[in-house]
This record gives sequence, structure tokens and C-alpha cells, in this order.
Amino acid sequence: MAQRWHDLLFAHWPCDPAPLRRLLPARLSLDVRDGCAWVGVVPFVVRGLRLRGLPPFPTAHAFPELNVRTYVTIDDKPGVWFFSLDAASTLAVVGARLGFSLPYFRAAMQAGRVKGEMRFTSVRRGRRRARFAARYRPHGQTFNAVPGSLEHFLTERYCLYAANRAGRLWRAEIQHPPWSLRAASAEIDVNTVAAAARVRLPAGSPLLHFSLRQDVRVWAPVGVGRRFAR
Repeated sequence: MAQRWHDLLFAHWPCDPAPLRRLLPARLSLDVRDGCAWVGVVPFVVRGLRLRGLPPFPTAHAFPELNVRTYVTIDDKPGVWFFSLDAASTLAVVGARLGFSLPYFRAAMQAGRVKGEMRFTSVRRGRRRARFAARYRPHGQTFNAVPGSLEHFLTERYCLYAANRAGRLWRAEIQHPPWSLRAASAEIDVNTVAAAARVRLPAGSPLLHFSLRQDVRVWAPVGVGRRFAR
């Protein structure tokens, strides 16, 4: 499928690797840099969501989304592991759960620009309730991450991993241009989405980056090896 991501904030925290490893499938290796794993909380707006060869979905082509993620490798292929994903589209949530075995949740969300800054809120109800509210804005010049840099480690990943209920591990290839990044500042007023996924974030301020737009294609998932055990 194809989609566009707009007004995206990367908020990344360095974390102790040991607790995160316990949340991952055994076959996935947690990527660590300078002794730290990294957890990202990433709000953005999806637009133009469509399946290959079809026009955008009439009722699910534009909506806010929010994910909690870390970074992993298997078979020497680095990728993204999602602890949770919230979206303001029931169709998108159901489709991603069925088609990609991703831990999507329906949430009441709002996102929009006010006086040059993005304002983003998300409220997920139910048994795994979670909230997020932030204001963020870019600063400085646009740049592409240099290979070997921390920014490259955190953003330039071209597949995602997921696991279904039967324990099968999946990989979906992701195609997009290199990220156009800017430095960012943010006021995160509420953030319980990581804790809802049993991920504990440190108390310090996150590393922040902004991207205005990214054009993305996601390919159908394929199985990776045997079933896993946590």
C-alpha cells in the first residue's frame, strides 16, 4: 500500500536494553548504540492511504496516527518493532491488525497546525487506555542523516517486524526516500502510550526531530523463520 506521512515528530529516549529485550520475540536482536537502546514516540498525520492500483480509501485516507517503537535486527536486516500504534481510523486499525499483525488501537485523536506549531492529542480508551498530548515545531535547516550518525540509526530503516497470535514472525518491506529532517522542540504535556505498552521511559528530555512529509510504500508481509517464544 501507499501513503504519505505529514508533520511527523520523532521523539526518542535512550533506554536500558534489558527490560526491552524481554518484550521482544527471542529471534529479534535489539539494536543498541553506545550501550543504549532507543524508544521512539512518533505522532504524525497519514494522508492518501490506498492499496496498490486503487484510489485512496473514501473513509480512511487521512487521519492522525501515533506509534511507540524500538529498533531491531534479524538476519542482518535492521528494522522497526512497534510496541503499539494508535490511529483515528477504525478501517485502518482493523486492516493493519488483520493484514500485518500489528498492535493497532482505535483512539480519539486530533492534529493540526496552530500559529506555526503542530498540536496533537490522542486518547485511547478501554483495557489498555493511553493518552498523549504534545505541541511541537521545527527549527533550522532541513538535512539528511549522515550514514553512521545517530539520526541515521534512528530513522533510516526500511522494514518493520511483527508477530501474529500463533507466534509467527513477519517482515514487511518499506520503501521511501531518505528522511528530510529538521531539529525540533516540543512540549509533551501527557504521555502514557509507552507505559501502556510496558515500556518505561527515562525522566530526561527526548531527542527531537521533525519531518514535513514522507512518501511511503509498504509491501505485503512475509514470514521470517520459525515461530518464536517470548
